[in-house]
Amino acid sequence: MNENLKDTIRVAITGCGVIGRTHAVALQEFPDVAIVALIDAIPDAAETLAAFIEDSGRPRPAIHTTIAEAFAAEDIDLVALATPSGLHIQQGLEVLAAGKHAVIEKPLDVDLSRAQEIEAAAEAAARNGVVASVISQHRFDQASVAVANAVANGRFGRLTSAIASVAWWRSQRYYDSGDWRGTWSMDGGGALMNQGVHTVDLLLWYMGRPVEINARTGRLAHERIEVEDTAVATVTFENGGLAVLHATTAAYPGLTVRLQLMGSEGSAVIDNDRLDYFHSSDASSETSDMGLQGGGNQAEQEQAKYPAEDYEAKDPTVYPAGHVRQYRDILSAIADGRAPGVTVSDAVNALATVRAVYVSATLNQPVLFEDVLAGKYNDLEVRTGNTATESV
Repeated sequence: MNENLKDTIRVAITGCGVIGRTHAVALQEFPDVAIVALIDAIPDAAETLAAFIEDSGRPRPAIHTTIAEAFAAEDIDLVALATPSGLHIQQGLEVLAAGKHAVIEKPLDVDLSRAQEIEAAAEAAARNGVVASVISQHRFDQASVAVANAVANGRFGRLTSAIASVAWWRSQRYYDSGDWRGTWSMDGGGALMNQGVHTVDLLLWYMGRPVEINARTGRLAHERIEVEDTAVATVTFENGGLAVLHATTAAYPGLTVRLQLMGSEGSAVIDNDRLDYFHSSDASSETSDMGLQGGGNQAEQEQAKYPAEDYEAKDPTVYPAGHVRQYRDILSAIADGRAPGVTVSDAVNALATVRAVYVSATLNQPVLFEDVLAGKYNDLEVRTGNTATESV
């Protein structure tokens, strides 16, 4: 452990809405963390969160309206950015320039070229021991870790295909609740960017680097938004594997997030963050030329290798357990002087994949991932396909 590290990590949270509270709840799980500042352009929002923290038995944080103001007044080690997506890069660069650790809520930003700017800044900051991470809390779920380790150890053989689906519902009232919701400039996209980016990240974590994306999007069940509420894409990966990616906020009353991973020697299904199915031929004597038709489920015995208590919050009533798990990794990375489990580069690749979906849907043709990453379509104004008022 770094001997120069203070006993207490002093944290500022910028953005005091719903996600800001999620970060506050997660951070209060750690006795060696103190939330010393809240930053929000709307003082009432910060006051409400400050009262919540105080009511939880922690010291009341100071309130500021800008990051610069907070830095001038407080001794801060780490800043959690829980503001609208379109503000992440500007604020993240400010935090890193000040030599502070940064935790950025998903998605990294709405603009790929700006995201690559902070990627470079994060790489430079890392050389000085500064940690920057982007929230992708589902990488730290018990089921996700079990599958990732199986992939890393080649237990599924050659990964041949995957199906990733986020089938959720968001009401019109949800989109109407904030002027920034459902806009390209601040939300950066719709169902895929806002609700599906975690699943995109997991898909890339398992399958590797994308090569080509072919997509369609639509706005089918909502009004007064610019972005899609439904997106479907096929993705080809460097390993030759193929995937179907689906995200919607138009699946009433809301179904599950489901990721199926399939290979030549095994398969796995994660449904709503639980390991629903797992089979690897190295752990089974069962064979059949026609397959086991979904039989031979080893999920229970596989998940037992990852004790539930290692993945739970200390307080079982804490709702953002995934954020707690990721913060555990981030705080460990700061203490040990290592890279976090989710880097800014990981988030850039997820963002580039989402951008590729939007570019492909706008152009009505497949696009290459590397072209999107290289900025070939930076000037393209993406748009949603059919809308609720158009014929389908």
